[in-house]
Amino acid sequence: MLLHVIARGKIGRSPEAELVARYEKRLQWPFRLTELPDAGGRAPEPAAHSRTVLLDERGRQLSSEALAAQLARWREEGVREVRFVLGAADGHAEADRASADLLLAMGAMTWPHLLARAMLVEQLYRATTILTGHPYHRGG
Repeated sequence: MLLHVIARGKIGRSPEAELVARYEKRLQWPFRLTELPDAGGRAPEPAAHSRTVLLDERGRQLSSEALAAQLARWREEGVREVRFVLGAADGHAEADRASADLLLAMGAMTWPHLLARAMLVEQLYRATTILTGHPYHRGG
């Protein structure tokens, strides 16, 4: 199952970019990162058998184990791609929020966009290690 992060803005050469690259390299599942312009521009159309997760401050807060369990359920259902969408500073349009399969919050605090991207990729790595029984989750 492809884990696809779609984010507004370019991460460039930054400490956050180094974190994203570190966890992307460790991921054993297929992974893609798509960067969109800060304003305008459309996300790629969802693939067949895909799910869309919007990172949204009003979304559900899941533990790492719960995120792993959700990914496992979708994989068992034959989902081929899970799209994690980080919106622009103004968030997501109501129509996009309504059509998402999951609204996911990274906690009650507001995080810088680039840091949220790095945190998301780390959580995807963590979720996949939980599913494989790798010890990273317990010590990482």
